[in-house]
Amino acid sequence: MKSHSLAKQILLVFLVALVGYACVFNWIEHRRRKNGPWQVTFAALADGTAIVVNQPALQLTNITIVFGGGSAPTNLPQTVRFEHGRAASFALPFGECVFVDAIFLPGTATCDIFGHEIQLLPRTLTIDGVEHPWRSGEKIFLPTPPPAIVPAK
Repeated sequence: MKSHSLAKQILLVFLVALVGYACVFNWIEHRRRKNGPWQVTFAALADGTAIVVNQPALQLTNITIVFGGGSAPTNLPQTVRFEHGRAASFALPFGECVFVDAIFLPGTATCDIFGHEIQLLPRTLTIDGVEHPWRSGEKIFLPTPPPAIVPAK
């Protein structure tokens, strides 16, 4: 009789732990993915190649970074969603992604495009190490190649 009651208790503890684990896992996954990923559209414009950055949950729309003089592939436009962590670096329609942290979306994405380092952070946009505040609808023009950086003395 005692072994039968012990088996019931072990089964009950296992079921409670399983249900608890499923609830906590689903809650964490919801928190992790609720804001959605960065959406970057690679496009060819009349005045050069460009990326258009969107992140609807942060109310960031149509932030365009134009690379003057860059040559673009013919299969544009293409949209890349930085929603999964991948081994860095990987090719983009033009340039490459050198870092992605997609644990809690939108996360961080760092790309090297025509020699410019573009870093997408929820707090700010960084271009070649210089912070630019997010402004929806803004158009930023960058020369290709980037200006030479003179080291500090």
